[in-house]
Amino acid sequence: MESNPDELIKAALAVRELAFAPYSNFRVGAAVRSKSGRIYTGCNVESASFGLTVCAERVAIWKAVSEGDTDLTAIAIVTDTEKLTPPCGVCRQIIWEFCGDVPIILANCRGDRDTSTTNELLPRAFDTKFLK
Repeated sequence: MESNPDELIKAALAVRELAFAPYSNFRVGAAVRSKSGRIYTGCNVESASFGLTVCAERVAIWKAVSEGDTDLTAIAIVTDTEKLTPPCGVCRQIIWEFCGDVPIILANCRGDRDTSTTNELLPRAFDTKFLK
């Protein structure tokens, strides 16, 4: 299925409003598209025990996986920052493992956007080939 970045950004922008971020007030929305065309969304969910906080990207990917949809083809991440915000290191690893080298679309609430790939954001990634 052809990837429409506008549709992914719109979904990520909408789910960002549902973020539970009472401590940081840093609300993030993510939307991942599967090969079938289905879009799964996620927002960040914070915990008072900060280490238990979960990023929007992982929520979206795990929702897809929990539905049995594991052929993921693109992800959009939306924040309300002037500079576009890339995924954290943990999320880069999860994107690599569950999506591979896909387009990663960064956007903000002002309409700015940029697209890179997993390989660009996580060169020389660790994966199962090192476990053999």
